[in-house]
Amino acid sequence: MYYKQHTVQKSVSVSGVGLHTGKISTMTFLPAPIGHGIRFQRIDLEGRPTILADADLVVDVSRGTTIEQNGARVYTVEHTLAALTGLEIDNVLIEIDGPEPPILDGSSIQFLNTLKEAGLQEQDAPRNFFYIPENISYQDAKRGVELTAKPGYSYELSVTVDYNSSVLGVQEAFLKKLSDFESEIASCRTFCFLHELEMLYKGGLIKGGDLSNAIVIVDKVMPPEQLNELAKLLGKPSVEVKAEGILDNIELRYTNEPARHKLLDLVGDLALAGRPLIGHIKGLRPGHAANVELAKKIKSYMNKKEKQGMIYNSDAPVVMDAMQIEAMLPHRFPFLLIDKIAHLDEHSVIAIKNVSMNEWYFQGHFPKNPVMPGVLQVEGLAQAGGIFALSTVPDPENYWTYFLRIDECRFHQKVVPGDIVLYHCILTTPIRRGIVKMEGQAFVNGKLVCEAKLTASITKKDGK
Repeated sequence: MYYKQHTVQKSVSVSGVGLHTGKISTMTFLPAPIGHGIRFQRIDLEGRPTILADADLVVDVSRGTTIEQNGARVYTVEHTLAALTGLEIDNVLIEIDGPEPPILDGSSIQFLNTLKEAGLQEQDAPRNFFYIPENISYQDAKRGVELTAKPGYSYELSVTVDYNSSVLGVQEAFLKKLSDFESEIASCRTFCFLHELEMLYKGGLIKGGDLSNAIVIVDKVMPPEQLNELAKLLGKPSVEVKAEGILDNIELRYTNEPARHKLLDLVGDLALAGRPLIGHIKGLRPGHAANVELAKKIKSYMNKKEKQGMIYNSDAPVVMDAMQIEAMLPHRFPFLLIDKIAHLDEHSVIAIKNVSMNEWYFQGHFPKNPVMPGVLQVEGLAQAGGIFALSTVPDPENYWTYFLRIDECRFHQKVVPGDIVLYHCILTTPIRRGIVKMEGQAFVNGKLVCEAKLTASITKKDGK
């Protein structure tokens, strides 16, 4: 997970036919400044209008997500947005000389590979994460659709699809962490049912559809004459069902590829919320309409919380309480500066500190203007990092952690009595010879208050 904003190092392009419009376009990704966000620019139109990737600008969700601004539209943006989210790219200008991004192979993998060719550029500004503080849900009871965003300390998604089809059946897909998007989700292609093809084509959609960029699931028997008509629609000499369930014997990349593609679409559509999300997203029978509605609800919620100040979710589960922290760390009053561990895995840790007016340091540090000393904020980060470091050994009671370096430390705003500080440290390189390198950030009300790069050494107490 990146803490700093990122853009691309250089411009790169992809070209191809659009899935629904059938029009050829070239799409070019260009570097963009801090805070720019993701914007499309229709360079084929007069004035070269731009369209922000924003849920409130969605105007159509017919088998894809379409956004419109300044009198210009871009169709089917979800696969592009999913690739950008998977690589944690915050700022990019996407020039496009047509109405729709190329469909390519029907997944996000070629977009992702093209962006990797450009390289990523770290920018000198923090990412504006939104930590989902409570359940945010969208339901469509008639369609059996339910999507829920829940509190969590990573970006994790799960999807269940059920089309009442004997061929497809019930499928599930999971993304435990965003760094797995490339290997687990990005190459999963779009799909539809055989009975939908003619309807979609006559409805003005899938003009660029082809068996090379979509999976067609055969859910009913079709006589030869109907298959011949279908072949004409697809511009093929012939089509046939060579294997049960899939038209023209297309080989699936995963047994649950349809469910994984639905998760891909969900990642892309939720990018329209406008900020990187921290939380767990669960979807039952998701689709573009529901995805966009959830993105709108998340965006509305975050805007409201920005105005009134986000409140930490005190009901979140506790991984380690104060007594367990004392059993692992050697620090004691007045120098134990974390109260509980809210999250701990093989890559990261999140610790919580409740700052009260009774803190010992307020007696001498600006007594009439109590402000938590910056050095103690960094010490809180270091102690959270110490918990992480000691969690990597089987007998932490026999080890010390010593910090070797603190680099690029910056303070962004005051911490005062009543604040709840969320310390988040993430491992940046594999641990070698007991050396642990982390990036740490401290948040209050969802806003960054300080950050630093930390290097620690894990050392046995007996020196061996």
